[in-house]
Amino acid sequence: MRDFEYLPNDAVYLDAACQSLRPQPVIDALNDYYTKYNSCGERVKYEWGATTEQKVEQTREKVLKYVGLSKRRYFVSFTLNTTYGINLILSQINVKKAGIKAIVTSDIEHNSPFLSTMSCAKKNNLPRVVLTRGKDGSLPLDEIPNNALVVVNAASNIDGRLLVNIKDVIKKVHKTGGYIIIDAAQAMAHSVEVLHGVEPDAICFSAHKMYAPSLGGIIINKEFAKLIDTTFIGGGMVDDVNKDSYQLSKDNPEHIYTQFESGLQAWGEIIALGAAIDWLNNKSKNERKELEKLYTDLYEFLKTKEKIHVINNAPASTISVYVDKKETGVDSHILGAALADEGIMVRTGYFCVHYYLDHVKHYPPLLRFSLGYHNTVEDIEKVKKALENF
Repeated sequence: MRDFEYLPNDAVYLDAACQSLRPQPVIDALNDYYTKYNSCGERVKYEWGATTEQKVEQTREKVLKYVGLSKRRYFVSFTLNTTYGINLILSQINVKKAGIKAIVTSDIEHNSPFLSTMSCAKKNNLPRVVLTRGKDGSLPLDEIPNNALVVVNAASNIDGRLLVNIKDVIKKVHKTGGYIIIDAAQAMAHSVEVLHGVEPDAICFSAHKMYAPSLGGIIINKEFAKLIDTTFIGGGMVDDVNKDSYQLSKDNPEHIYTQFESGLQAWGEIIALGAAIDWLNNKSKNERKELEKLYTDLYEFLKTKEKIHVINNAPASTISVYVDKKETGVDSHILGAALADEGIMVRTGYFCVHYYLDHVKHYPPLLRFSLGYHNTVEDIEKVKKALENF
């Protein structure tokens, strides 16, 4: 597969929902930083630093353009991952100033928003509402309370189902005096279109799920950011410091992104994210269709296996299944290990969605196949062969 020639011929990687593999142009961009201009951005006057600063700024602009949001109304800050970004917002938001009366999430959320909304509600003594998402991924509009802070995913890490009524959800939340944060970790690589044409208050994402190095990002509305009481503070966030006071850099419109960027940033990883966005933008319709054919083929094959129970209601790049130990004598962990022996790498367990998968649906541990642009027809055929007698 082009840009993934470094992969061993016998390796079948099907865990892209955890972290995608990195194409060669992204690896090259990161290596270029370390070998050609390794330096700090925004802190130095020499040429290497100027190069770093310029490329980091370009990545911020690429992120906004990728999701279709304007630099006039939004800015981008870089973090560790989606979980970190959501927590940065929820742990510092001034709920009284924002007029927030309830915290809302949904049942199919990753622990990233599920736990952070729990913490935020307890900290601020607010009711927390867990809404049930539809089989198509939709959120029930009539159950969203007024003046709510809503934190939900745009795409599920269980089965790829999308927040299909995202436009109506955002409209309802804003119309009723609320705010909405979108967990876009699973949407950015293969379903970014769901984010186009909408204006949530914030979007949190993980670069390592979109063919880039380990990194997180926050895309946030400038007005919403004013509701954040910045208490997580460090180097890179201040213009001046006295004995008992300081001046935040974010007060300067040109440095507003520093609001969530304490300490030295992962400059090389940020620059490589820019390369990953370029790479994704250059994916042709045929390449997208080829990926769709692969996961549809796998989905249809898995549906034919009587002992394999497919969670998905439709094909997606992320497909979750389970096996009944009473029925087969093995569980998903054992099956995952058996596939690993064949060079097929999949994820087993509850994928950080314990509440929904274990306590709502009462599923046994699951097995997840998640595909990416590195996968080939041969990969799917190898999975079929490994499972043909199961």
